[in-house]
This record gives sequence, C-alpha cells and structure tokens, in this order.
Amino acid sequence: LVNTVYDLLCIKLCFLWYNLRTYDFILPEFIGEDGNEKFWQFVDTVKELTVYKQGESVRSYYNLILKKAGQFLTDLQVNLLRFALALRSYSPAVQAFQQIASDEPPPEACPAFISIHGQHGCSTKDLKKLLKAAAGRPKPYLYNKDHTYPGFNKTDVPIVILYAEIGTKKFTSFHKVLSEKAGEGTLIYVLRHFVANPKPKKMLLSGYGVELAIKSTEYKAVDDTKVKGANAEEDNKDEVQGFVFGTLKKSHPELEEQLVELRRHLLESTNDMVPLKVWEMQDLSVQAAARIMSVPKFDALKLMRDLSQNFPSKARSLTRVAVKQEMRKEIEENQKSIGVHPGDGELFINGLHIDLDIHNPFSILDILRGEARVLEGLHNLGIKGEHQGKLLRLPVNAVDDSYALDIRHPAIMWINDIENDPVYRNWPSGVQELLRATFPGVIRQIRHNLFNLVLFLDPVREESVELVKLAELFYKHKIPLRIGFVFVVDTKEEIDGFSDAGVGFFRLLNYIADEYDLSQALMSMLYNQVEGGETLSVDTISAYLKRKFPKAKAERILGVESEYDDKRQVRTCSYCFFESGLGSLPLALFNGVPLSPDEMDPDELETLILQRIMDTTTTFQRAVFMGQLTEDSNVVDHLMEQANVVPRMNPLILSTDRKYLDFTSKPGDHLKLSIIDSLHCSHTFLDEDGMSAVTMWIAGDFETVSGRKLLLGALKRQKASPGVRVGVIDNPSGKPSDDNTVLYRAIWASLLTQKNKAAAEFVQKLLREESSQLLQKGTKMKDLLMQVKERLRNGMDRDAFEKKFNTLEVDFIRSQQLFCRDVLKLSPGQQAVISNGRILGPFEEQEEFTVEDFQLLEKITLSSSAEKVKAKVKLMGMKAKHASDLVMKVDALLTAAPKGEVRRDVHFIKDSHSVLRLSPRENEVFYDVVAIVDPLTREAQKMSPLLIVLSQVVNVRLQVFMNCRAKLSEMPLKSFYRFVLESDVNFLANNTVSPGPVARFMELPESPLLTLIMITPESWMVQAVSSPHDLDNIHLQEVNGVVTAEYELEHLLLEGHCFDLSTGQPPRGLQFTLGMSRDPLMYDTIVMANLGYFQLKANPGAWTLKLRKGRSEDIYQILTHDGTDSPADAGDVLVVLNSFHSKIVKVRVSLLMYRGLIYSITGGGSKKDDGEKKKEDVLNIFSVASGHLYERFLRIMMLSVLRHTKTPVKFWFLKNYLSPSFKETIAHMAEKYGFQYELVQYKWPRWLHQQTEKQRIIWGYKILFLDVLFPLAVDKIIFVDADQIVRADLKDLRDFDLEGAPYGYTPFCDSRREMEGYRFWKSGYWASHLGHRKYHISALYVVDLKKFRKIAAGDRLRGQYQALSQDPNSLSNLDQDLPNNMIHQVAIKSLPQEWMWCETWCDDTSKVSAKTIDLCNNPKTKEPKLTAAARIVPEWVEYDNEIKQLLGRVQEQEDTATQKQTPSPSQHDKGY
Repeated sequence: LVNTVYDLLCIKLCFLWYNLRTYDFILPEFIGEDGNEKFWQFVDTVKELTVYKQGESVRSYYNLILKKAGQFLTDLQVNLLRFALALRSYSPAVQAFQQIASDEPPPEACPAFISIHGQHGCSTKDLKKLLKAAAGRPKPYLYNKDHTYPGFNKTDVPIVILYAEIGTKKFTSFHKVLSEKAGEGTLIYVLRHFVANPKPKKMLLSGYGVELAIKSTEYKAVDDTKVKGANAEEDNKDEVQGFVFGTLKKSHPELEEQLVELRRHLLESTNDMVPLKVWEMQDLSVQAAARIMSVPKFDALKLMRDLSQNFPSKARSLTRVAVKQEMRKEIEENQKSIGVHPGDGELFINGLHIDLDIHNPFSILDILRGEARVLEGLHNLGIKGEHQGKLLRLPVNAVDDSYALDIRHPAIMWINDIENDPVYRNWPSGVQELLRATFPGVIRQIRHNLFNLVLFLDPVREESVELVKLAELFYKHKIPLRIGFVFVVDTKEEIDGFSDAGVGFFRLLNYIADEYDLSQALMSMLYNQVEGGETLSVDTISAYLKRKFPKAKAERILGVESEYDDKRQVRTCSYCFFESGLGSLPLALFNGVPLSPDEMDPDELETLILQRIMDTTTTFQRAVFMGQLTEDSNVVDHLMEQANVVPRMNPLILSTDRKYLDFTSKPGDHLKLSIIDSLHCSHTFLDEDGMSAVTMWIAGDFETVSGRKLLLGALKRQKASPGVRVGVIDNPSGKPSDDNTVLYRAIWASLLTQKNKAAAEFVQKLLREESSQLLQKGTKMKDLLMQVKERLRNGMDRDAFEKKFNTLEVDFIRSQQLFCRDVLKLSPGQQAVISNGRILGPFEEQEEFTVEDFQLLEKITLSSSAEKVKAKVKLMGMKAKHASDLVMKVDALLTAAPKGEVRRDVHFIKDSHSVLRLSPRENEVFYDVVAIVDPLTREAQKMSPLLIVLSQVVNVRLQVFMNCRAKLSEMPLKSFYRFVLESDVNFLANNTVSPGPVARFMELPESPLLTLIMITPESWMVQAVSSPHDLDNIHLQEVNGVVTAEYELEHLLLEGHCFDLSTGQPPRGLQFTLGMSRDPLMYDTIVMANLGYFQLKANPGAWTLKLRKGRSEDIYQILTHDGTDSPADAGDVLVVLNSFHSKIVKVRVSLLMYRGLIYSITGGGSKKDDGEKKKEDVLNIFSVASGHLYERFLRIMMLSVLRHTKTPVKFWFLKNYLSPSFKETIAHMAEKYGFQYELVQYKWPRWLHQQTEKQRIIWGYKILFLDVLFPLAVDKIIFVDADQIVRADLKDLRDFDLEGAPYGYTPFCDSRREMEGYRFWKSGYWASHLGHRKYHISALYVVDLKKFRKIAAGDRLRGQYQALSQDPNSLSNLDQDLPNNMIHQVAIKSLPQEWMWCETWCDDTSKVSAKTIDLCNNPKTKEPKLTAAARIVPEWVEYDNEIKQLLGRVQEQEDTATQKQTPSPSQHDKGY
C-alpha cells in the first residue's frame, strides 16, 4: 500500500503570531465596529465569563461566547461574526495591540499593566502615584482603533492606557477603578489587548487561492535527484465518485487490494488528459453552462466549482454535452441587454460592483457588514422584497464639500456683463462653441456669463487694493469673466463720507456709476492713487474727487445729505445674507463657490481663477453635450439651479461630519424607540394632510428665550413650507416640575387635542415674549387662553385643551429629558435640531439658528435623498402619517450609511436557460447577489467557491448568468485551482478547534507536469517554509504519497505614494525607513518615479515611517501625510498595521536646501563616499531560480564563480520563488565556501500589469525592479543565470567600462550557421527596430546601479512594459525583449562576445575563449538540461558531485544531531 500512488496535494498557509485566546479579543473588536459604547457594554459582559474558561471545551466556550454576543448582535451579525472568526480577520488587530504593548515594554511579571505618559504600574495602587506628575510628561499617541472609555471629552486630563486580557481578574480590578475615574472626568481611559508571555503558534489562514498550472514539457527541466522524507501516508478516507474508501476498507478488509484497484480505476477514468481537437474545443464554454443548468439548482454551484477548478481533467467529458439552441440565443440576448463582453466576469452585491481583482474575502466581509446595517434597518422598518432593492439603489447624494451661494442678488455690484456689453459683441454667442476643438490651455471667448467672480471687500483694507487691481487686469485683458463686488462698509446712517473712508468710497463709486458707467468707475478707480502698502483714506477720496471731477460738489456726494447713499443699505447690509459661514474678509466666490482663505493671496489668485475657468469649461462642455445647457438657456440660472447651490452658508448644516439617529430596532434599543414613537406620533405640526418629506424635531428648554426663539423659527419655516413636519422635545435645565414646565405642557396639550393649523397658530402665540412673561408673572393658563383665543384665526377646542392641560403629569417630560441625555447626548437645557434623524447640535450659547437656516436645512435634507425616498414610499400605498414616519426613518438610515459607488440594477431580459436562480429564505434579511461569469474562466475558479460560502454565511437571492464565449480556439483553462475559504470555525471530534483550512487537490491526473502558484491578497508576502518536493515541477507519476507544502505569511505590505509639493513630481531616489520605537531602522526602500510609489515590509503593530538619515533627511522634509495614524502635520509619521487589508499612505515632502543637491539623492555622491565603497571591493552577483533543477544549477554556478575570483563575493537571490530546501542549505554553503549572501524580496506592485504565468513573473523580476531590489550602497551588480558556468574572474566584468550606459549585455552569437532559421531577431520587427544594433541575450549582464537610478532607467523600463504588456502577444521573452526594445531610450553597452558562449548559437571554435558558458535551450534538438550540462561542460559534473557531498554531510548532521539548530537565512534577510 505504501507504494500506491494517490494523486493528492495538500497546501497550507499559516502565520506565526502569538498564541492568543482569540475569541476574547476578536469578539469585542467585531462588536466595537458598531460603536464604542457597544464595545464597552460587551467588555462588561465578558467579565462574567472568566469562570467558564476552566474545564470547558473549546467548542462549549465558543458557543457560550457566541450566545453572549447574541445579546448585542442580530442573527445576521452573528453569522458574519462566525465568518470573521473563520477568516481570523481580526487577528492582525489583536496582534497589533500585542506588538504595541511589547514596544512599551511591559514590566516584568505583570499579567496586566497601566501606562501613564510613559511610566508603568502593575496594580491599581500605583495609579495615584503615577497620575501625580503625569501632566509634566508628554502624552502618548492614541490610534484610530484605540478603545477609549466613554466619558467627558476633556483634553487637559491624563491618559491612562490599560494593557490587559479582557475577562481576567486583573483586568476586572483595573477596569473597575479606571472606568469610575473616567466617568468622573479625571482621566481618559484607553484599553489595549495584551497577554503576558504569549507563545508563538502557527495558525492556518484562509482567503487565498492555490493554482497548479500545467507546464510546457517542450524542454525537460526536472531534477533527477530523488526526494527524501516525503510523506508516504495515503489518505484512504477520500471520496471518489461517491465511494468513501475509508469506510469501505473498514467494512471489507478482505477486499483491500481490490478496493485500491477500483479507486485507481475511478481516478484514471475521470482524468482523461488526451488533447482535444480544435473543433471539440469551440463549444466547451456553452457545454459547461448547459451541464451546470441541467443539475438541481442547489448542486449547480458545486458543479461549477468542480468544472472550473478541475477543468483540464473534465474537458473531454464536456464535449459530449448537447446544447439547446434556445440557450445560445438567450445568452446572446442577455449579453446585449446588460452590455457585457462574452467571457467577462462581474459580481454585484446589492448592486455594488465587486471587482475580484481588487477585493478579497476580508474586504467582502467588510462590505457585508456595512450592507447588513442598511438591510436590517430596512427589514425592521417593514420594507421587504422588491421595495428593498428600489430604496437601496436610490442615488443618495454624497455630502458635497463645494457648496455654492446664489449670486443672483441685488447686493452684488456687477462691473461688466459678457452677454450684453458692447465690448464683447464680436464674440460668438452659441454655447455649441464650447465643443469646438482648441489648443490646450486656450480660454474660449463666448458671449455668455459662464464664469462669474464676486469679491467681498472692505474698501479701506490693504488687501483690497491688490484684489481690485487684479479684477481690473482681468477686465482689461478681456478675460471672459463677469466680475462683481460687494463692498462691506458701515451702515449707520449718521456716518458720512467725510468721517469714514469706506462710506466715502461707496458714495463716490455710486456717483461715478450714476453719472458715467461702472466700467469707467473701475478703470478710473482711485485705488491707482494709493501707494503699495498703504490703505485708502478720506483725504485720498476727497483729493481724487476734486481732481477728477472738479465741478462736482463734495458735500452733495460725500456729506450727510448725500444723494448717492440710497443703495448703501441694500448693497452692504445684505452682506449679512452672505455672511454666515463665509469667514473673514476679503472673500471671493467663483460661480458661487467660496474660495478658501489660502486661495485669496493676490499673487496666486490670478493663476487659480484661470485654472478654475479651464476646469469649469469641462463641466459646461458635458452639460452642452448632454443637452442640459442649450442656446435658449440662461447660463447663470443654469448654474444656480445645480444641487450644490444653497441660499445661505451655515457650516453646521453644510458640514461633512454628520451624526444620525438610528430608528431601526436593535437588541437593547426598545426603550429608545418607544420614546421616539411617542415623540413623532403625537406632537407634530402638519400644514396639510399629505405626506411630509422632512420631519424636524426641536429639542431645547422652552422656558428660556433662546429655546422659544428656536421653536418659533421652525414654525415660521413650517408655515411657509407645507411639506415640513415639526416636532418638539423638552430638555429642561433643571428637574421638571409643575411650575417650570407650564409652557411646554401647554404646547403638548394643544398638540394632543387641536387640529394641526389651530395647534400651530396657538403655539406661535404662546411662544411670543408677551405670553411667556405673563405666564412667568403668574397668569393662569385659563386667563391667557382667553386673551390668545380672541386673536386666533382657526377655531380652538378650548375645553379639550383645558382638560388635557390640567391632567398632564411631568413624567413624560422626564422621559424626554433622559432621551436628550442618553440618545441626543445633550446636557440639560442644551438645544438641538433633528432633521430626518440628522442631529445638529448641541448649539453654543450665543449660536442662533434662524428661519433662513431652517430653509437651508430643509433644502439640504430634500436634495440629498428625502425627495427620492418620498417618491418610493408613496408607491407603497400607506396612510400619510405612517408614510411620513417611514420617509424620515428610511432617509436617516440611507444618508447615515457610508457613501460608496453607484449601485447598478442588473436585469436579465430572459432567464429560463442561462440564469441560475436561488431564492432567499422568506421573512429574513437577504442580500441580492448577481454574478455574471463564464464557467470556464479564472474568474469562475474564484467566484464559484466564494458564492458557495456567501450562501452559507448570509441569506442570498442569487442570480448567476452564464456569460459564455462561443467558438473557442484554445483550451480556456490550463490549470487546477483551489480557493481556500470557510464559512465558520470547524471543530474536531474531541471538541478542539481544527487546525484550519488547507488547499486539497484530489483526483489529479498523473501525466502532466505541474507548477504551484500561490494567489494571495495584494498586501501579503508569503514564502514556502516546508516541502521536500519540487513545487515548481510536480510530476505525480514520480511521487509516492501526498505532496505537501507549507507556506508562511511572512509580511504584510505597507505601500505608499510620495510627491514633492513644490514640483508635484515624485522625489525619485528618496529613501524611507520603517521601524518601531525600539528599533527605528528595520526596513528601507526607495521612491519610484512611477506614481511616486514605494513599498515596505512590515507586520501587525505601530510603525514609524521616516526619511532615511543622510542625504534624504538633509535635503527633504515631510510636510503632510494621509492614510496614516498620526495627525497630517505631525513630524512623526505613525502607521498602524492592524488588518489583512492593504495599507496605502500618501506622503508629501518639500526641499530643505538648494535644488542642485537632488543630484546626490538620485545617484551622485562625493569622491570620499566612492573611496569608502571601493575599500570594501565586494563582487555582487544577482540570480533567480525556481524549482529544484535550477537551484541545483544555481549552486554549481555559485561554485564556478567562487573558483575563478579572489575578490570577496556577495550573492543576492530573489527570495520569492526559492524552495525551503535551498533556503535551509544556503547557510551551510556560505560557511563552507566563505561568501556572503542576501535574500531580496519585492511584491509586484498592484498598478503594474500583472503576469499570470510563473516563468514570466520571474522574468519580470529580472529586469523591472533593479533600482529598488538592492540597497543604495550597491554600486554595480552582475546578473548571472542559474544555468551558467563561469570560467573567468567576474571582477573583470564588474570593472568593464560601460562608456556611460547603465548596463551591458552580450549580443547573441552569429557563428553557428545551422541555427540561422531560428534567429528571429534578424527579420521582421526586430530587424527594423534595432537597425544596425545587435539583439542582446539576458543570461548575463552587468548593471551600473548609480547610473541606472540617475537616469531613471527602472522607471522608463516599467513605463514601456506597462504599455506593451497589455498585448498578450508582445514581450514573448520579457526579460530579454524589454531592454532590447528600449535600446534607443536606455542604452545597452555590448559586451565582448567571449563573456557569453552558448552552444545553440556559437560555434565550437569560439568555446576555447569563453569566459562563461550558458546552457541555452536548443530549439532544434530540445536536449534536456542535465544531459547537455554533462556533455558541454566537463567540470560541471565535478562541481555537481562536490555539492552533492556537501549536502549529504549536512543531511547526516541534521539526522544525527536533532537538537542542533541550523543558521537561519532570515539572519541575512535585510529586506531591501
């Protein structure tokens, strides 16, 4: 049985992090994402679970803690929690806290400790002592994911950070004391997870793919060395075609041999790998779809997964499937109707597009969580079925941060009019002119007021002089800009032009405008009389008037009785209309949008306005093209009717930071919702019986003047706008009693007993100051009612009112006061306005909220989504009262949800034959999932298992459209694939947690040669750490037992983009370092010119990003940064890696010194530096290898290099594809032969076109990242192919004069004549492209890295690669074709021919002088590498035997001395 071949592979991916009791940590992290309060409530609950830990099985404890989580989470959220636990998605967050704690560092023998401004304590007794002097020490950084105990928001109190394990006794004692003190406001309490003395433990990951690609066997490249130590155990429990052989062998032990034969027969019958004819291939895609659609729908996804992931062995069986014509026709019709190309793969969750090239299970979990809040909200509000989708897909406007003011106002004094002024009469007047082509940068001159600039100025301020002169410049140069002014001057009538320069200026301006015209007024502006640095004065104005208009009487123009002052109230006092929110003068509006204070610098404003004109032209062009702006349109009206135009600026209303009430019921929210229902059901003013799109609640103390004023303003707005409802919530300053709540009880009684109009009118009378004063003086409500009733236009039921008023208790006011405190977060007496659930407030004491503000709030609420929600709710046919409530609740829910991309409604016109449909469970929250996929594509390999897991995790309504391709001309898939993903934590029979998911390949064919590729999320850097097998060349015919491999998540990637603020360009060559507080230089990297990109290896924890000490730090400084965990302007750039997601930061730097010094960053240096480097005199050799055969060649190449040089050698190997066995033995070779080595690693950037074939990826690494793979200290590097044998001193090649070229390659030989027909570079494209130049081989080249970086050769090569690689037929030999293609842009120095001899292309006579021999593939003979090596190079066999003996001795030492530890390659891995 041991020798029986079982076609099975088992791949694991683990991470070696601390062994933490993860449920205690991950659950609060998960729950905490719903709010900080939920986190702390759960923490209090978990305290009780400490007792259950002892003696309970892991499964029991898991179930118990999930049950506790159910108190805070809905059933759907618990399912998502299970999925998160299966993914271990919160492990990095917990690990990050552990790493931050170890950076403190923790005091010895402390199971939990506190850190107060850098000092530590192990018990609550230390707290008082540590707090005493805390204020004198710097405060610690707090991170975004930190958990701060809810209390007073004070900034002047000490910060206490508790590092503890939730649920332990030590935590409980600390938590009790700290939470009390935080509640009192004496400190800020922050909790971070921490376990004392954790032990590292391997945990298996999921969320990645494993591909077994079928390799070409045109050239034999398999090592003939036998693998030792392979796992020869068979897995007899496997099911094959319905037979469970483990069970059968137990039941029938006497038939064991026959069962083995049957299993082999079944496997071989399914693994038919005979190549298909072209005519058999053409319908495979549709045949696969037909097969999937023919099985029961609950099995269809599993069949799609099986067909796509095992396609090479399933292909022949598909050729026998018949396809109906109706299916082909339906597929074509659906493809046209939804606009997809055949074969494309798309996934939509609730209409959101999920790009599987970008998204992974971790980000999809986040999307599911975000959607769950909205879906559950809609479900709890009673919205189900089709209505759910319609509301979800509403285009809820994102918060606009560029609101515009309406500029059609009499306060603005326009000095020109593009449409009507004669000076512009020769300009074309049609808006179609906008679409006419012009040269870039040309401003179109069209007779329309397309561009409008309004300047708000105080005439006597110094800045006004330059701004007016700039406006005059625009006017004189006929820039198509309409210019207007609002001059802000004193509006008191007693002030005249002789006492105030501003008033004098204004009256003089009006005089010139009335007697002459405004353009004349501007051009003859007396500002020309003001010297630079001075301000306008009364004397300047009087002198100007006397000189320019000698006949004018100064008294009549400037004096108290001026005839030119009539517009001062309109044109200056109206400034109040604009003033709110615009800030201090001077101000400017471009097409109504305010410019920021930074943009008001006159030196910058000219460029900025011209740039705004260019940018806005694009918007107008789009409007003309779409027919929104026509010849008949008034352009200014069109501008002012846009959604971002508001009548007034109020930062509180327009702020992008918005808080919303949650109207949907959640566990523990029933008390809050009962108060809300009583609030908006009983006491709402409604001006009409129809639906309301906007519901406003006014919260405040209505016994105060400001409270009454606030409510009165809302009622006035409600009267003018019938679609608004107004509700009232009392928040008294003190304890409610009969005496201090008279007014509010009267309001409440009128609401409960009177009709809407009568109640609204009566309450307005009550709120007037005379009524309030009468009540405060002791007037009885009965008497006040007599006085008020006479003045009411609408009849009032006085008896009903009096009865209700006299029987009202104050208890309901107490409940409202609690609601204000606990839900609205208001202190007693504070005021707030709630509009469709959005909370504005609390208001400051002096802050006013006027009728105009209510108008603005209504407009913003309506325009964002309320109107659209109302239209959809109206179709549900509900009563107006309930419909209005629903609009308010749905609006709050949708606008509070994070804004994502536009949701798409994918509708299939026919779905009988080509769409797989799975219905959701009824009366439960469901996700609407639409997948468009060809079942025989790489997308299907990943999407089918993902859809299976999705349907297990959440309730889905699933539609899968078979987007098949017709008439295939080649095999659509050439690989086997597994996607490792589980929906829940699995347990073993003994109730312990299973180790985790693995990629298992069953039923693989024995004949093909396979190569293994790990397909992981973008930010993961993984490496193989254990496998005796050659994972690059897996041939199951030659393997006994199970092929196993273990990979490790070695690093999480920190990526970034860096730009120089002064130039806007990337600071090419700038160096960054990444480290922690105790080890500041752990990794470093260089900024690319391509997008300013850089990447650094890291792991969970808090990291500090710095400019590298030396030239980078001397020349540049970091100014701002985004995506980091420290303030944007902080000197230290702190980055916390706490998830499996990609972390991308943006850094902006500026020059500190003279620009010329940039030379020293990009490669220049002093002679002293060069001298120091020459002293080292190290020969740097770079090589790549993948697979045991090429690693065998690599060792021989290394030995041949060392035998021919006396110079110290340092080898650099690409770590990404080296086998575990090579990494284990390289240290022994280094010790034996006395060389240095380093493993370099770089993740292929996401923005650079990805290769999918392993060989092409390796080729890419040979040429695309030479500038960033190695540290700057390496001046020259020589690349030597693994299958080369060196016969000369490579020092000669290093010192070879490249004559200014960045690298040198050897040209291909021409001397072997019989190969002439294979020299592709001598004809076609290459012959014309190269001209007289030669085509060079990439097996050996030398790179001058200083020159390479200086001329940005790496950036140029990547740019050209990006352009060419989109075409699958280009760059067939990527590492060789790319530098030859770029020979005109990046010069190649041709090395002498003897540096590279290859039998395929060079004749035998030239072999004598060969300095290196390359074992090139021979396209004519296709001779295997090993045979060729022994035949061509006599010394190769000697080298091979020598290394075999060394490796044999190493193996013997490891076998005999099991305790001896071998040097780890990680010691040499510096991370460049």
